[in-house]
Amino acid sequence: MGEDRVACLDCHAENILRIVGVEKGKIVLDFGCGFGTYTIPAARIVCREGHVYALDKDGKVLNELMRRARSAGLGNITRIDASGKLKIELARESVDIVLLYDVFHSHYFPQVGNRRKLLGEIHMVLKRDGFLSVYPKHMESEAEDEIEDAKFHLESEHQMVLIHDNKHFEEGRILNFRKK
Repeated sequence: MGEDRVACLDCHAENILRIVGVEKGKIVLDFGCGFGTYTIPAARIVCREGHVYALDKDGKVLNELMRRARSAGLGNITRIDASGKLKIELARESVDIVLLYDVFHSHYFPQVGNRRKLLGEIHMVLKRDGFLSVYPKHMESEAEDEIEDAKFHLESEHQMVLIHDNKHFEEGRILNFRKK
Protein backbone atom coordinates (compact mmCIF):
# COMPACT_ATOMS: atom_id res chain seq x y z
CA MET A 1 0.00 0.00 0.00
CA GLY A 2 1.41 3.42 -0.96
CA GLU A 3 2.42 5.96 1.66
CA ASP A 4 -0.20 8.46 0.42
CA ARG A 5 -2.93 5.84 0.84
CA VAL A 6 -1.70 5.00 4.37
CA ALA A 7 -1.66 8.71 5.27
CA CYS A 8 -5.23 9.06 3.93
CA LEU A 9 -6.38 6.05 6.00
CA ASP A 10 -4.62 7.36 9.12
CA CYS A 11 -6.20 10.81 8.72
CA HIS A 12 -9.67 9.31 8.22
CA ALA A 13 -9.22 6.96 11.21
CA GLU A 14 -8.13 9.90 13.35
CA ASN A 15 -11.32 11.79 12.43
CA ILE A 16 -13.43 8.74 13.30
CA LEU A 17 -11.75 8.36 16.69
CA ARG A 18 -12.22 12.04 17.53
CA ILE A 19 -15.93 11.76 16.69
CA VAL A 20 -16.40 8.71 18.93
CA GLY A 21 -14.65 10.41 21.85
CA VAL A 22 -10.92 9.61 21.90
CA GLU A 23 -9.12 12.59 23.47
CA LYS A 24 -5.70 13.80 24.53
CA GLY A 25 -4.41 12.16 27.71
CA LYS A 26 -6.63 9.06 27.54
CA ILE A 27 -5.51 5.44 27.96
CA VAL A 28 -6.77 3.33 25.04
CA LEU A 29 -6.80 -0.43 24.48
CA ASP A 30 -7.10 -1.38 20.81
CA PHE A 31 -8.20 -5.01 21.14
CA GLY A 32 -7.49 -6.98 17.95
CA CYS A 33 -5.55 -4.05 16.56
CA GLY A 34 -4.13 -5.81 13.51
CA PHE A 35 -1.78 -3.58 11.52
CA GLY A 36 -2.86 -0.56 13.57
CA THR A 37 -5.57 1.02 11.41
CA TYR A 38 -6.87 2.73 14.54
CA THR A 39 -3.87 2.28 16.88
CA ILE A 40 -1.53 4.77 15.23
CA PRO A 41 -4.22 7.49 14.92
CA ALA A 42 -5.28 6.89 18.55
CA ALA A 43 -1.67 7.34 19.68
CA ARG A 44 -1.50 10.65 17.83
CA ILE A 45 -4.70 11.88 19.46
CA VAL A 46 -3.84 10.89 23.05
CA CYS A 47 -0.36 12.44 22.67
CA ARG A 48 2.43 11.91 25.19
CA GLU A 49 0.01 12.43 28.07
CA GLY A 50 -1.93 9.32 27.02
CA HIS A 51 -1.12 5.78 26.04
CA VAL A 52 -2.33 3.09 23.64
CA TYR A 53 -2.15 -0.65 24.23
CA ALA A 54 -2.09 -2.60 20.95
CA LEU A 55 -3.32 -6.14 21.56
CA ASP A 56 -3.38 -8.84 18.90
CA LYS A 57 -2.69 -12.55 18.53
CA ASP A 58 -0.69 -12.14 15.30
CA GLY A 59 2.94 -11.35 16.10
CA LYS A 60 3.72 -10.42 12.48
CA VAL A 61 1.10 -7.68 12.36
CA LEU A 62 2.24 -6.39 15.74
CA ASN A 63 5.84 -6.28 14.42
CA GLU A 64 4.67 -4.19 11.46
CA LEU A 65 2.56 -1.95 13.70
CA MET A 66 5.48 -1.25 16.02
CA ARG A 67 7.75 -0.57 13.02
CA ARG A 68 5.22 1.99 11.76
CA ALA A 69 4.94 3.53 15.25
CA ARG A 70 8.72 3.95 15.50
CA SER A 71 8.83 5.42 11.99
CA ALA A 72 6.13 7.93 13.00
CA GLY A 73 8.03 8.82 16.19
CA LEU A 74 5.30 7.46 18.46
CA GLY A 75 6.58 6.17 21.78
CA ASN A 76 3.21 5.90 23.50
CA ILE A 77 2.17 2.49 22.16
CA THR A 78 2.71 -0.73 24.09
CA ARG A 79 2.47 -4.01 22.24
CA ILE A 80 0.51 -6.82 23.91
CA ASP A 81 0.87 -10.26 22.36
CA ALA A 82 -2.35 -12.17 23.05
CA SER A 83 -1.75 -15.57 24.54
CA GLY A 84 -4.79 -17.12 22.91
CA LYS A 85 -6.59 -17.12 26.25
CA LEU A 86 -9.40 -14.70 26.88
CA LYS A 87 -7.45 -12.70 29.44
CA ILE A 88 -6.48 -9.04 29.17
CA GLU A 89 -3.27 -8.60 31.14
CA LEU A 90 -3.92 -5.05 32.34
CA ALA A 91 -4.79 -3.74 35.78
CA ARG A 92 -8.39 -3.41 36.91
CA GLU A 93 -9.95 -0.08 35.89
CA SER A 94 -6.79 1.09 34.10
CA VAL A 95 -8.20 1.95 30.65
CA ASP A 96 -10.36 4.89 29.56
CA ILE A 97 -11.42 3.51 26.16
CA VAL A 98 -11.50 0.05 24.63
CA LEU A 99 -11.72 -0.16 20.84
CA LEU A 100 -13.34 -3.36 19.62
CA TYR A 101 -13.39 -2.68 15.89
CA ASP A 102 -14.34 -5.54 13.59
CA VAL A 103 -13.33 -8.22 16.08
CA PHE A 104 -16.48 -8.79 18.14
CA HIS A 105 -18.15 -11.39 15.95
CA SER A 106 -18.61 -15.10 15.47
CA HIS A 107 -15.58 -15.52 13.18
CA TYR A 108 -13.10 -14.69 15.95
CA PHE A 109 -15.33 -15.71 18.84
CA PRO A 110 -17.73 -18.38 17.54
CA GLN A 111 -19.09 -19.28 20.97
CA VAL A 112 -21.32 -16.89 22.88
CA GLY A 113 -19.56 -17.90 26.10
CA ASN A 114 -16.23 -16.67 24.73
CA ARG A 115 -17.72 -13.33 23.69
CA ARG A 116 -19.26 -13.04 27.16
CA LYS A 117 -15.88 -13.78 28.78
CA LEU A 118 -14.20 -11.17 26.56
CA LEU A 119 -16.79 -8.58 27.60
CA GLY A 120 -16.16 -9.47 31.24
CA GLU A 121 -12.44 -8.83 30.76
CA ILE A 122 -13.18 -5.50 29.08
CA HIS A 123 -15.56 -4.54 31.89
CA MET A 124 -12.79 -5.31 34.39
CA VAL A 125 -10.08 -3.15 32.73
CA LEU A 126 -12.35 -0.20 31.92
CA LYS A 127 -12.40 2.71 34.34
CA ARG A 128 -15.79 3.60 35.86
CA ASP A 129 -16.21 6.53 33.51
CA GLY A 130 -14.56 4.77 30.55
CA PHE A 131 -16.31 3.49 27.46
CA LEU A 132 -16.29 0.58 25.06
CA SER A 133 -16.41 1.57 21.39
CA VAL A 134 -17.53 -1.22 19.04
CA TYR A 135 -17.62 -1.53 15.26
CA PRO A 136 -19.90 -4.59 15.09
CA LYS A 137 -19.05 -5.61 11.52
CA HIS A 138 -20.41 -9.09 10.67
CA MET A 139 -22.59 -9.20 13.80
CA GLU A 140 -24.68 -6.04 13.72
CA SER A 141 -27.93 -7.60 14.96
CA GLU A 142 -26.61 -9.58 17.96
CA ALA A 143 -23.77 -7.37 19.18
CA GLU A 144 -25.81 -4.71 20.94
CA ASP A 145 -27.89 -7.22 22.94
CA GLU A 146 -24.86 -9.30 23.95
CA ILE A 147 -22.94 -6.24 25.09
CA GLU A 148 -25.86 -4.86 27.08
CA ASP A 149 -26.31 -8.28 28.71
CA ALA A 150 -22.67 -7.98 29.89
CA LYS A 151 -23.32 -4.97 32.20
CA PHE A 152 -22.95 -2.21 29.61
CA HIS A 153 -25.48 0.27 28.31
CA LEU A 154 -25.55 1.90 24.89
CA GLU A 155 -24.65 5.57 25.21
CA SER A 156 -24.27 6.69 21.60
CA GLU A 157 -24.27 5.50 18.03
CA HIS A 158 -22.31 7.02 15.16
CA GLN A 159 -23.17 6.22 11.53
CA MET A 160 -20.24 7.07 9.24
CA VAL A 161 -17.76 5.89 6.64
CA LEU A 162 -15.36 3.48 8.39
CA ILE A 163 -12.20 1.63 7.44
CA HIS A 164 -12.49 -2.14 7.01
CA ASP A 165 -9.58 -4.58 6.66
CA ASN A 166 -7.04 -1.73 6.74
CA LYS A 167 -7.90 -0.77 3.16
CA HIS A 168 -11.59 -0.34 2.31
CA PHE A 169 -13.92 2.53 3.11
CA GLU A 170 -17.49 1.50 3.84
CA GLU A 171 -20.59 2.77 5.58
CA GLY A 172 -20.96 1.41 9.10
CA ARG A 173 -21.77 2.30 12.66
CA ILE A 174 -19.83 2.64 15.87
CA LEU A 175 -21.61 1.87 19.13
CA ASN A 176 -20.29 3.41 22.35
CA PHE A 177 -21.18 1.67 25.62
CA ARG A 178 -20.64 2.67 29.24
CA LYS A 179 -20.41 0.36 32.24
CA LYS A 180 -23.66 -0.08 34.15
